[in-house]
Amino acid sequence: MKNNKNFYIFAITLVATLGGLLFGYDTAVISGAEGALQNYFADSLGLSSFVHGLTVSSALIGCIIGGLLSGKISTAIGRKYSLILAAILFILSALGSAYPEVLFFTAGEPTMALLITFNVYRIIGGIGVGLASAVAPMYIGEIAPAHLRGRLVSLNQFAIILGMLVVYFVNWGIARGESLEWINSIGWRYMFASELIPAVLFLLLLFFVPETPRYLVSQQKEDKAMAILLKTYDATMAKATLYEIKQSFDHKKEKLFVYGKAIVVIGVLLSVFQQFVGINVALYYAPRIFESMGAARDASFFQTIVMGLVNVIFTVIAILTVDKFGRKPLLVIGSIGMTVGMFGVAGLAYFNQIGIATLVFIIIYTASFMMSWGPVVWVLLSEIFPNKIRGQALAIAVAAQWAANYFISSTYPMMMEVSGAMTYSFYGIMSLLSALFVWKFIPETKGKSLEELEILLKKSHASKQSQTANKRGSAVKEI
Repeated sequence: MKNNKNFYIFAITLVATLGGLLFGYDTAVISGAEGALQNYFADSLGLSSFVHGLTVSSALIGCIIGGLLSGKISTAIGRKYSLILAAILFILSALGSAYPEVLFFTAGEPTMALLITFNVYRIIGGIGVGLASAVAPMYIGEIAPAHLRGRLVSLNQFAIILGMLVVYFVNWGIARGESLEWINSIGWRYMFASELIPAVLFLLLLFFVPETPRYLVSQQKEDKAMAILLKTYDATMAKATLYEIKQSFDHKKEKLFVYGKAIVVIGVLLSVFQQFVGINVALYYAPRIFESMGAARDASFFQTIVMGLVNVIFTVIAILTVDKFGRKPLLVIGSIGMTVGMFGVAGLAYFNQIGIATLVFIIIYTASFMMSWGPVVWVLLSEIFPNKIRGQALAIAVAAQWAANYFISSTYPMMMEVSGAMTYSFYGIMSLLSALFVWKFIPETKGKSLEELEILLKKSHASKQSQTANKRGSAVKEI
């Protein structure tokens, strides 16, 4: 019976993680196409590297919008139908990005209006990514038992990295053996169109998964919530879990900062640090980085695949250890590894010693991220916010994450024109600061139910309020 319940949980988690796979696929597909896009748009129209950076990163504008809207959308229509909406947006973006000329333009004749249209389609996909990036881990976190939650939410990060690896293979397969002229005119379109396959599969499978019990309770659908809980727990545990969930929703709707501002600020800073360490620079511009090391075009795509394989392996390490060792130790260890990797790349760039050593340090950096900040931040964001403010708080944290991602990714080409050593040193400094932030401010959350974490947060907030009141009282007495 227990095995059947675990299989059920695992099956619906896999469907939800397709949102993560599309998150990774959509954001990384640009790595293979960005050179062709520069040739097709920026170079032919005489635009600057800054404009090209904005084009490469334009989907992130949509990610910010999708992240900001995710709280309201997931509260209004539920977690499941929010993911369905994201799947539809992925499909529209894949079609439009592959052939932006449809209806209004002539293929092969780039104009500013066409460039803007292409960016609009990328933004539509970005809204889907923003929605999926917030709602998929929320969905998994709300439906998973406490003892499995870390591993199951980490599977979403595994799916993100797997999506990136899959698209690296797809881009390599499309570009392999083809002329640069063909890639610049046709190949990049195939890269974007390939996203249709996982997007359609995601849409179809979502109709077979349930809504989360916590959302159903918030909508006063307790019988339906109980039916889902009985598929994931035994009868006694299901009743106890339903009681805990009902207790957390017993009072009137609470304001965002009712538990204090600190928990929201911590969520935002987790998101910002995850991006300011520079991970998406390595992911979006990977082929170009390897070409700058002297690799041929086909070889640069292949080295990107090697990096993707390393990312998958170390994400699996995180999945296997996050519920055993805890969230905090993994984050600190990962921050140290990222610091070493980025300062290593910066030092080599300063002395203009670009070669195999650079690849080694990049792999150290990305492996450290993938075993820590990649999956663990999403686990924490799905855990630390109480039920009644989870949608609002997670939306703010995810929007902040995508805003930070956009800033880092769009400024990379411009920063590299100034100094590669300075650019990578900045990411190294951020990696070091991320370790200090975790050590000082991040609580350990492994093995506790979402409702238990909420009770602990209430006690902590009440204690701080009491201490503040006592200090004020003492100050008044002194006066």
